[in-house]
Amino acid sequence: MDLTLGKGIFLIAAPSLRDPNFRQTVVLLCEYGPEGALGVVVNRPTAMSISEALPQVPIIEGAGHVLYAGGPVQTNQVMLLYRGREFPENAHHVFDGVCLGGDMGMVERILTNVGGQEAFRAYLGYSGWGPGQLENEMKTGSWIVVPADPNLLFEKDPSSVWRDLLLTLGDTYRPYAEMPFDPSSN
Repeated sequence: MDLTLGKGIFLIAAPSLRDPNFRQTVVLLCEYGPEGALGVVVNRPTAMSISEALPQVPIIEGAGHVLYAGGPVQTNQVMLLYRGREFPENAHHVFDGVCLGGDMGMVERILTNVGGQEAFRAYLGYSGWGPGQLENEMKTGSWIVVPADPNLLFEKDPSSVWRDLLLTLGDTYRPYAEMPFDPSSN
């Protein structure tokens, strides 16, 4: 599969990528252009709840939603990904009913509409690349590109996303799917 870089794709960290910020991660690319790229790591839940990061939003208190580590850039900023049919005007469409934004009204609607198809995830920080930086990382084999899947974002156990995506890439990647995060502890 030969996909080009663009928003709405997953960047799967190659097994050889040793950078601790991105080792065994899956990044949803949310923006991409001549100015660079922006995405969020989708498979790194933190021990922190969203209500700890956003105490001024009473609707999320006690909701039990986990905050994810979105990347090493601006780790004091919370970014939200939403899945739904209708979005606030200020939301940025990423792909297939998934938007990036920060609208607490949307979060409230999702939390009060139990059993609906809408969902959200909150990310502390993001992953960013300057002009040409991601393209250079692609040339060195740091990332594998696959189409993004909203089910992997909102329904799958985040701890298995990297592994499961590797398994879809064929027998070449099968041995790496069981690789521990730190191979020296093997």
